[in-house]
Amino acid sequence: MEISSYFCPKSRALLNIDNLGIEFAGRWLLRNASYQFFPGDRIGLIGRNGAGKSTLLKVLAGQMSQSEGHIHQAGKVRIAYFHQDLLSYHTDKPISDVAREGFGPLLKLKEDIDDMLERMEAGETSQEVWDRLADSQARFEAQGGNQIEAQVHSILSGLGFRPEEHEQPYYTFSGGWRMRVLLAQMLLNSPDVLLLDEPTNHLDLPSIQWLESYLKNYPGTCIVVSHDRFFIDRVANKIVEISLKQLHTYTGNYSYFLAEKALRQEQHRRAYDNQQKFIEDQELFINRFRYKSSKATQVQSRVKQLEKLDRVEPPEEETGSMSFRFKLKVNSGKEVLTLSDIHKAYDGKTVIDHTSATVMRGDKIALIGANGIGKSTFLRVMAGTEPFEGNCKIGHNVIYSFFAQHQLEALNLKNNIFDEIAACATDKTEAELRSVLGCFMFSGDDILKKIQVLSGGEKSRVALAKTLLSEANFLLLDEPTNHLDMGSIQVLVQALKAFEGTFVVVSHDRFFLQQIANKVWYVEDRQIKEYPGTYEEYEWWREKQNAPAADIQKPVRNKQPEESIVTETLDYRNQKQYKNKLRKLTRDQENIETEISRLETEIHEVEQKMSLPEIASDFDRLLKEQELHQKLHTRLEEATEKWEEILLEIETLAGE
Repeated sequence: MEISSYFCPKSRALLNIDNLGIEFAGRWLLRNASYQFFPGDRIGLIGRNGAGKSTLLKVLAGQMSQSEGHIHQAGKVRIAYFHQDLLSYHTDKPISDVAREGFGPLLKLKEDIDDMLERMEAGETSQEVWDRLADSQARFEAQGGNQIEAQVHSILSGLGFRPEEHEQPYYTFSGGWRMRVLLAQMLLNSPDVLLLDEPTNHLDLPSIQWLESYLKNYPGTCIVVSHDRFFIDRVANKIVEISLKQLHTYTGNYSYFLAEKALRQEQHRRAYDNQQKFIEDQELFINRFRYKSSKATQVQSRVKQLEKLDRVEPPEEETGSMSFRFKLKVNSGKEVLTLSDIHKAYDGKTVIDHTSATVMRGDKIALIGANGIGKSTFLRVMAGTEPFEGNCKIGHNVIYSFFAQHQLEALNLKNNIFDEIAACATDKTEAELRSVLGCFMFSGDDILKKIQVLSGGEKSRVALAKTLLSEANFLLLDEPTNHLDMGSIQVLVQALKAFEGTFVVVSHDRFFLQQIANKVWYVEDRQIKEYPGTYEEYEWWREKQNAPAADIQKPVRNKQPEESIVTETLDYRNQKQYKNKLRKLTRDQENIETEISRLETEIHEVEQKMSLPEIASDFDRLLKEQELHQKLHTRLEEATEKWEEILLEIETLAGE
């Protein structure tokens, strides 16, 4: 792909789609859609499953033709398209060489420079060669040629590769790590338009956070399809939704989109309802007076009026309105699982080093850490499917269910989807099972597909549905959101929030973790360590831990032995002021924690009310509850900020 010297001003669109239509498998995904993509746009492309997000990216990338309309490019626009099918690429080159190919034309320029230098060393020293060499070297430096190696290793490290892995052959890495190398190559190419289809699928949390930072400063146009709500929220400055065969634009991130879409949906529903009422009235008049000669002119006028009417599309039904609730066969004992002195090593490399942990009833644990650090291994140890040293004791009445990718092998390939899940939920009606499958993106005749013809992602969703129908009171879930869309993830969130049992989940989806976890286990120094709070609180705490000491507390001056106790260095008055201030801050902290707990309870109660059929179907009541929900969330955010300020004051006071 040739590096273009083309420069597009901020005010000029790089891509312009005009009355675009895309038909796929006999169904229109887009019709008469128009949009302009500008430099600096970071667009989150969203829509329900099957709306056409990936198909639109293929059309923009030139890998598929549109059915109608036009796509205009502003000059020589370079487009790069990252997608899951790139895994077909194979090579035995080191990954640094594969990533370096992103600089293709610049590397060709360097080859020309090296060739000219060799010719000069061989005695060819004409003025023409000198001029060409000087020009090529100037262009090489101007285009950042001297920074190639630094950029290659910086981006590979940012995507999670250790320095010693940069020279390892590409083919020795697993599929997920190969995708990271190809993503690095694409980023190094610095295209004008970057199309990313599920870029976080094979990334761990540190790499996702690095990619977020990288894309926030991307100068070109970036269009991202992702089910990772936090990623879209932090990267996108515009949301484009595919809905009703059109592109609907929202200037803001995903959180802004959710609020604004609710308003647009209500306006659309009212416009549709009003038009339907108008059509009904006109048709009633036409049918009533069709055969009366005295009304013939009026009847014909209304018939023509209906023929010319620009019909409002019926509102799309939201899949998120579906719900799923667990049923427990029996409650477990207080201690669900006790792990003592657990040790695990592969080929002499220690992954978990003599660590201990306890899972208590009601724990909803997020197990996090970089890829390859031992999360899934530890989950398999808890499930009893991984040999280890140490002791793992299962508590009284504990029934566990384990979801992981290898569970796909346990599916009966001869069954269809419906029969496969019906076999593990004999007490469920057909309607209930269809509802459950609908939550996991199987509807209509899809449920009659044989397991053997399903894709890996579809099999994964079937296995997850079986896990959740098992009536277990202890769930072990390894990346359960990997093949779900945003609607299905929300269904899973609501189900896990209402789950009365215990679970440990490995996931890199931060929105999902924040919604469902009340504890965080993180792997550090080959040990399992615990943070007793939500994922958001853990991130805040972790950020403080990693901040420079000067940002957290004042430096402590050197003390003489007799100054080892703070109270000995303060006179009585200062001691009293210190104690009074600390007592007041502690009291304020306790009060605000009580307020936070009360607000969280109220928010949970409102969310439960919003899920009731009689409220969900009544717009006015639902709108009232949504407004209350938003007010409570605002107050909770304010209270949390106040709590953080008080905590910082206490820590600062203790450091003085």
